[in-house]
Amino acid sequence: MGALRERMDKDMVLRGMAARTRESYLAALVGLAKHYHKGPDQLTEQEVQDYLFHLINERKLAWSTCNIATNAFKFFYHVSLKQRALEFCIPRRRPPSKLPEILSREEVTRLIEHTLNLKHRVLLMTTYAAGLRVSELVHLKATDIDSERMALRVEQGKGAKDRYTLLSPKLLAELRNYWRAYRPRTWLFPMARTPDSPINPEQAQKAYYAAKRRAGITKRCGIHGLRHAFATHLLESGVDLHTIQRLLGHGHLSTTLVYFHLAQKDLTATRSPLDLLPAPEPA
Repeated sequence: MGALRERMDKDMVLRGMAARTRESYLAALVGLAKHYHKGPDQLTEQEVQDYLFHLINERKLAWSTCNIATNAFKFFYHVSLKQRALEFCIPRRRPPSKLPEILSREEVTRLIEHTLNLKHRVLLMTTYAAGLRVSELVHLKATDIDSERMALRVEQGKGAKDRYTLLSPKLLAELRNYWRAYRPRTWLFPMARTPDSPINPEQAQKAYYAAKRRAGITKRCGIHGLRHAFATHLLESGVDLHTIQRLLGHGHLSTTLVYFHLAQKDLTATRSPLDLLPAPEPA
């Protein structure tokens, strides 16, 4: 399987695909080979489709994970093996039936105050203050902090795009305290035992859940909830949707529109039609 992996990876590099996309595609191909205990070049189209059914029906993986696997297999068989374009498919993504629960400003404050140490405090503050995905957070470098422009550079975010987001003066002060205490070299949040490697997303999630539990917050949301809170709180404070779209790195405005359903400012300011009824005349 080693030669096939190398061939697929080379094909992806030649097409300018992002490193994280390549990792995901290769992991999907390895999973396929392990499932059948033979090389993916020896599998039939039906066997690959049956494996996708296994991921959805038996392993209950998220739609996004199954979609990555589907695209990985299409690329491998059509591009790397130069076979005809195979029509692997999974069910269409269903629209979410529930809106995410949004942390209030008071809850974000409590969350930050209940962190275990300075590193975890700054990590969660950075996530919220800049509206970062956890994958973007853990790959921040010390050189991404632009204090002159008061901007934070996000390198190769989702979709292999660079962007700039907000650098809060309050966050900058905390980052300077953090730098003096930890002196990170390359990665802003490195692994404790291997400082040449960035902290992994699971550790960031663990720090978030520990602080959330100590703060007594019961809303069901992971560390991505801080990104949702960032966008929702900006919208509630009057920031226009296009600016929020750019700060979040969304490719389409329709993705950002969900925050209209989450923002409470306009909803709570709206009067109920009951209050608009004329008062009854006195008897």
